[in-house]
Amino acid sequence: MPTKGDTHRLTADRDDERLDSFIARRVAELTRSRAGKLIAAGAVSVGGATVSKASTRLAVDDDVRVDVPPPAPSALTPEPMPLSIVYEDSDLLVIDKPPGLAVHPSPGHASHTLVHGVLAHCSDLSGIGGEKRPGIVHRLDKDTSGLIIVAKNDAAHVSLSRQLKEHKVEKTYLALVEGQIEPTEGVIDAAIGRDPHHRTRMAVVDGGREARTRYRLLRHAGGRSLVELRPETGRTHQLRVHLAAMGYSISGDTLYGRRKGTPDGLTRQFLHAQRLAFRHPATGERLELEAPLADDLASVLAELER
Repeated sequence: MPTKGDTHRLTADRDDERLDSFIARRVAELTRSRAGKLIAAGAVSVGGATVSKASTRLAVDDDVRVDVPPPAPSALTPEPMPLSIVYEDSDLLVIDKPPGLAVHPSPGHASHTLVHGVLAHCSDLSGIGGEKRPGIVHRLDKDTSGLIIVAKNDAAHVSLSRQLKEHKVEKTYLALVEGQIEPTEGVIDAAIGRDPHHRTRMAVVDGGREARTRYRLLRHAGGRSLVELRPETGRTHQLRVHLAAMGYSISGDTLYGRRKGTPDGLTRQFLHAQRLAFRHPATGERLELEAPLADDLASVLAELER
């Protein structure tokens, strides 16, 4: 991919529109936040004069020039690692993430994350937000396996993030929960926020952010229930919190469930991102992708069903 920057020459088509809003509307790969940073950096001119305020108002037929610099090198060191690629093209890739792999660097996980692996795998990253790095569109907990989308460029990242925000990315998970769930299908509609008594956890709380999860019983196994989960929102730990609040915590989840009675061989929460469906950010084609149940979970389930 070229490393030079891009120049966009635009003509205002609305009166009294904010400059940052106009740029975000007309340049697919730029968010309003990114446009604001470019304006502040002196990379935008109106009528040939550099402007520094994102709130600058435009008049119809104003000439706007946006100079987008080449992406800065990533501060992270690429780390080659085996990646299970389910789908890949020049705009995105979808990976079947193994359990135990953190998605992005954080305290305690400064290296050997999915982002480090993608940096080593991809030679065609064109940059996200001004840095040559992959765009993590959504997240999976370190100990949750399954499908995750990674954008390779700003335009794909903006499109996929918008689809997520508008609840147009269909996500399906498999989970084993403690007990025989009743009713066997339904919708959990309960707001989620920070647990006021345990700051490292989330909880169903008054005044939290809206959260909805559809669930359906697939079958019983060893006194537990294998369920299909379809989150309609994307709150932190949503599935784990919602099921625990119902009284059916996910097997192996020591943060929101019980610490004793875990099925033999289960060393993490029994949660797997099985399926994704979304529109391709460039072509609009509907993509439907699946990942089989991770080996460790499949073995535990088979043993329980004996």
